[in-house]
Amino acid sequence: MGKRVLAIASGGGHFIQLMRLQPAWAGHQVSVATVDPSTRTLAGDVPFYTFRDVSRADWWRIPAAALDIARILLAVRPQVIITTGALPGLIAAALARPFGTKSLWVDSIANSEVLSGSGAQAGLVCNQVVTQWPHLASDRVDNWGSVL
Repeated sequence: MGKRVLAIASGGGHFIQLMRLQPAWAGHQVSVATVDPSTRTLAGDVPFYTFRDVSRADWWRIPAAALDIARILLAVRPQVIITTGALPGLIAAALARPFGTKSLWVDSIANSEVLSGSGAQAGLVCNQVVTQWPHLASDRVDNWGSVL
């Protein structure tokens, strides 16, 4: 069987975009993590985890969310992390990097003028950063097209 993959995103559009990437991880041992337990059915028949949501607006929640995400990382022990963004995906990539986990950041399609705040920092901890907008591509950020 393929690699252990953790697909992680905050809720709403980030999670919907993440689920549209499902064909990309066919043949791998995938676990999915997000903030909303009611989205379990969208993930399919894979291990599913939830964590407390966090954003820059409620930065004081970072320790609790980081603890939730660390527990998920310990349970899954991913070799690869795929995230469509927001702070939880960045936290997961940062926590897993010292253990050799590779990570792919796909910045949300909603960020059409500049990368998201977390997306701009993703290059510091992620192995690959991808934008869905061709004009945002640079020497550090690739464009592979759109997930929509």
